[in-house]
Amino acid sequence: MKVAIVHEWFVDYSGSEKVVEQLLQVFPDADLFSVIEFMPEHLKKHIQHKPVTTTFIQDLPFARKHYRNYLFLMPLAIEQLDVTGYDVVLSSSHAVAKGVLTHANQLHVCYCHSPARYAWDLYHQYLRETGLNKGLKGFLAKLVLHRFRRWDMFTACRVDYFLANSTYIARRIRKNYGREATVVYPPVDVENFTLAPARENFYFTASRLVPYKRIDLMVEAFNEMPDKQLLVIGEGPDFEKVKAMAKSNVTLLGYQPFEVLKDHLQRAKAFVFAAEEDFGITPVEAMACGTPVIAFGKGGALETVTPETGIFFYEQEKEALKEAVLQFELEGSRFDPQVIRKTAQKFNQQRFREEIRQFVQEKYHELRQRF
Repeated sequence: MKVAIVHEWFVDYSGSEKVVEQLLQVFPDADLFSVIEFMPEHLKKHIQHKPVTTTFIQDLPFARKHYRNYLFLMPLAIEQLDVTGYDVVLSSSHAVAKGVLTHANQLHVCYCHSPARYAWDLYHQYLRETGLNKGLKGFLAKLVLHRFRRWDMFTACRVDYFLANSTYIARRIRKNYGREATVVYPPVDVENFTLAPARENFYFTASRLVPYKRIDLMVEAFNEMPDKQLLVIGEGPDFEKVKAMAKSNVTLLGYQPFEVLKDHLQRAKAFVFAAEEDFGITPVEAMACGTPVIAFGKGGALETVTPETGIFFYEQEKEALKEAVLQFELEGSRFDPQVIRKTAQKFNQQRFREEIRQFVQEKYHELRQRF
């Protein structure tokens, strides 16, 4: 099979790039396509230093830092990528990648991280948080997202098979696109995490500091529990805002290298997770360290965290989180690190690669038998 992998954009190394990294392990000869590629040189090892075919947006002014502002051009851009010479097209999509044009004799499998949240589920929240719910800029944003939704729904017909990273996302694909999806949980590098001999007396979270991650909610809750310490690793547009909120028992460490992240995941008494996430890789990484999780009980967390590995709270409110922390203080001794790690291992990278390989080969052979 001659394989093309189409990804939204290569600018950093997070959850969706980890999926592409594993796709390249399955299909090492695949060629890469993307709207833009501004990945730092030290991160290109994760995509095997392969060249990436990009679109005209790559050369537009300020695209390196403000590429999202060109969302209104991305449907046009992705359709200019020529993948007609490939037997199989794998799109890694959370915005426009699935819109790439293919022909009838090609197999197009979309690994959908999520239908674009800002255009669908979180549309009104996104407009409020960005100040685009009123005025001329707001009108233009609403018009762009309205047209984007129409294009996004229409291009779902271009995909032969959808793979979803969770049952939660499969439901959203059915709701927004009217398509069924097979669930293949994303790869988590659980083997790179190990159990620690002892826990320390602090709670921990790690995340991009963006609004929907609700780091502000965690800080508000721990501000009112001064006898409990919260450490936060991560950076993002909300960093200064959240830092200004934090009292002395809440410490923001900013960006930290992997070894520091791993060390905190191993030593923390519990990992706190307050987002309604599509899947949520970091809680699974915490579980791979044997660390229990205190999680918001909605979205992908319901498919990874179990009663044996953590505690849920069901409202994104500080009082609900405080109650969950107090519950953990009472029940924390019942969590077995070995059991927690065993639960995390079912999301390992090898399992992902085997499921992807089997699915693509099976569907490709079915297509070849028909044509």
